[in-house]
Amino acid sequence: MPGTPVDPTPLSFAYWVPNVSGGLVTSTVEQRTDWGYDYNRTLAQLAENNGFDYALSQVRYMASYGADHQHESTSFSLALLLATERLKVIAAVHPGLWQPGVLAKWVATADHLSGGRAAVNVVSGWFKDEFTALGEPWLEHDERYRRTAEFIQVLREIWTSDDANFAGDFYRLHHFDLKPKPVDVPGRPHPEIFQGGNSTAARRNGGRVSDWYFSNGKDYDGFVEQVAEVNAHAADAGRAGAVRFGLNGFLIARDSEREAREQLREIIAGANVEAVEGFRSAVQQAGSSTSDKRGMWADSSFDDLVQYNDDFRTQLIGTPEQIADRALEYKRRGANLLLLGFLHYHEEVEYFGRHVLPIIREKEAELVAREPALVAGA
Repeated sequence: MPGTPVDPTPLSFAYWVPNVSGGLVTSTVEQRTDWGYDYNRTLAQLAENNGFDYALSQVRYMASYGADHQHESTSFSLALLLATERLKVIAAVHPGLWQPGVLAKWVATADHLSGGRAAVNVVSGWFKDEFTALGEPWLEHDERYRRTAEFIQVLREIWTSDDANFAGDFYRLHHFDLKPKPVDVPGRPHPEIFQGGNSTAARRNGGRVSDWYFSNGKDYDGFVEQVAEVNAHAADAGRAGAVRFGLNGFLIARDSEREAREQLREIIAGANVEAVEGFRSAVQQAGSSTSDKRGMWADSSFDDLVQYNDDFRTQLIGTPEQIADRALEYKRRGANLLLLGFLHYHEEVEYFGRHVLPIIREKEAELVAREPALVAGA
């Protein structure tokens, strides 16, 4: 992308924690993964020794989309933090099911126990049954995102103020003082706050209040569109340059492109049609509930939804060299982090660290050397 400043900071990598049963694709294809703690403890240690900076624990409270069993995200995240030394773990949480002051306290404690490595992904929610089954009100789409914006503002206020006050439509603070505050980490004013979504409301929140904006799997054009819009909202809010961007991708790295493409074909051929169609019905109804029909999964195909975050669209599929080239093209378009899923977690995380990451780092160095003027202007 000529004329686009290149961020000299190395591309970061995260992985989806498989803390729910069923793996990350809804298919009968073999998935060598496990939702239990022992497997995930080993995985977290493998990940931090193979170049991963973050892990994201999923949140699901009821069975859905093939995930019959689930471990709760915050407690599981803390367990992984205590089992590792460098890995940052992001716990996904829902406003409406969490009170932000209680979560702020939990994160501060987890942050101290882990030496400053706790983070949160604030999820506005699409699964209506999880709220209604628990007797909680289900808000319309844009109202859920308004609540999320306040939730994030309250977290930041509590973590950074000795006399926290907030008056919103959903939350109130009256002279609240959290002690201890989260760990003082150089360059980090408070634990990192991630947030995702595709809708106009999600993009607005990403620009105005979040530290990180997660995009579902996208091709180049789709990702560039989101980056530009979120950055415009950030600039309007006086936060130009404050938001970093993560992109979902399902990684299939094999010694040959033919092997990788055949693996993708097998995944889709083995799709659980009933489960995928059920998920498509639920989430596309949620996506189309937005006023401009631009919500999550609004334009996802059946094949896209075999992986429930549209991660095949990012096309991180092929040889290590091909994947490295594609990863760096996303970096040039604004990606700071790639959030990855795998079919066979232990083996493929190690393969990534041994065969893919070294090529990415080599090509990053070449990119900086080749475009110094752009880097200097970043």
